[in-house]
Amino acid sequence: MRRTRTGPRDVSREPEPRQPGRVLDARLHLLDRQVLDVDGMPVCTLDDLELEAVDGRSAVDERIDGSVPVVITDLLTGPVLGTRVFGGRPPASRWHRLPWAHVVDIGTAVRLSVRSGDLDATWLERWTRDHIIGRIPGGNHDPESSG
Repeated sequence: MRRTRTGPRDVSREPEPRQPGRVLDARLHLLDRQVLDVDGMPVCTLDDLELEAVDGRSAVDERIDGSVPVVITDLLTGPVLGTRVFGGRPPASRWHRLPWAHVVDIGTAVRLSVRSGDLDATWLERWTRDHIIGRIPGGNHDPESSG
């Protein structure tokens, strides 16, 4: 004897409808990935995303709960070590934004179409190189180029 379901349907088990464009799982495909510039040099690690609903609503204005399709507007990177240890979230002013328009490929790393020197996300590395490492004797030359 075959049983039929008489109660409400379990919508969470139904497949999601097809959306236009590439569908990404943020945790699986993006977060904590290395971001590389056009030359393959490391820029940062992707810490968070800034999303916008297709109808123009911003995640800042109201909570986006998955009931509407969203697009990624910016990749966010910043000082998250303290918040990962102690909890919370860095203030919006501390995030460095990399526009989604610069992304050219998503694989084992996220590749950008710009050089890392043109991005604000690498200012701390450049400052450390110029003001700390560069002052150490022998710190301002490439060890692989010397014979």
